[in-house]
Amino acid sequence: MMSHTSYARTTAKVNRRKPIDWVDANLKWILIAPPVVFITLLIAFPIGYTIFLSLTDAQGAVTRPFDFVGFDNYAYWLQDANRFWPAVWRTAYFTGMALLLELVIGLAIAMLLRKTFRGQGLVRVLILLPLVATPVAVGMMWLLLFEPTIGFVNVLMDAIGLPRQGWLSDKDMALNTVLFVEVWQWTPMIVLILLAGLSTLPNEPDEAARVDGANAWQRFWHITLPLLTPVIAAAALLRAIDALKTFDIIYATKGRGGGSSHEAETLNILAYSDAFEYSNYGRASALLMLFFMFIVIVLSVLAIMRKKEVAS
Repeated sequence: MMSHTSYARTTAKVNRRKPIDWVDANLKWILIAPPVVFITLLIAFPIGYTIFLSLTDAQGAVTRPFDFVGFDNYAYWLQDANRFWPAVWRTAYFTGMALLLELVIGLAIAMLLRKTFRGQGLVRVLILLPLVATPVAVGMMWLLLFEPTIGFVNVLMDAIGLPRQGWLSDKDMALNTVLFVEVWQWTPMIVLILLAGLSTLPNEPDEAARVDGANAWQRFWHITLPLLTPVIAAAALLRAIDALKTFDIIYATKGRGGGSSHEAETLNILAYSDAFEYSNYGRASALLMLFFMFIVIVLSVLAIMRKKEVAS
C-alpha cells in the first residue's frame, strides 16, 4: 500500500501539473490575448471618448469645463441645411462617382493588360506609378498643374486654343477636379485587384464560347463579367471604404475649408474645420459619429450586395 508520504508527493505533483496542463491546452488564447486586448482598447477608447465628447459642449481650450448637453449637437447638425446636408451630398457624390469611374476604367485597363504584348511590363509599371506617391504629394502636384496662371493644364489649354479654366477655384468645377485626382491615383489599385481576379478565371468557358462563334463583347458580357463579379464586389467594398473617408487629397488641393465657398467640403473636411478651426470639439465629435453611422450604413449595403452576388 502507498504510504501517506508517497501519496502526498503524488498529489503535490498532480497539483503542480494542473496549471501547466491548463497553459498547454489554452496556449493559443494566451498568446493572442495581449495584442487583442491592446487593439481593442486602442479602438474602443477613441470611439468611446468621441461619443462622450459628442454629448457635451466641449469647445475652446481643452481645460475649459464643459457641460453635458445630450443630443443637442446631433440635432444641430441634422437641422443644418447650409453646410451639413450639402456636405453629405458631396460625400455621397464623391464616393459614388469615384467608385463608378474607378471600376469602369480599372476593368477596361485590366482587360487590356490581360493580353500579352510587347512592352507589357513597362506599361504595367507606368500605370501603377500613381500608387507610389502619398495622397498629399499627389494633391500638391495637381495643385501646381491646375494653377490658374502658370499651371501646365491652362498653358496647354492656351496652346490648343481653348479658354483657361478655374479648375480648383471655380465652385462648379472644384469638386469634379478633386474627383479626377482621386480617380487618377486610385484606379491602379482596382487594376491590380481585377488583374489578379482575371488570372484565376478558367479558360474553358471562354474557349467554348469562341468555338460557338461568340464575339469578344459577348464573351466578356456573358462569361468574363459574371465570373469576375465577386472580385469586382470585393474591390468596390475596399475602395468605398477609402473613398468615403478621403481627406488628404481634398485638404491638399482645396484647404481645410474645402474652398472659399465650401464647394469641395465633404463630411471629413467639415468635421476637421469645425474641430480645429472653430474649436467646437463637442459639435465636431457629434458630426464624426453621424459620419461613422453613414459609413456603416453604406458599407453594410455594399456587403449585403456582395454576399448576394457571391451566393448567386
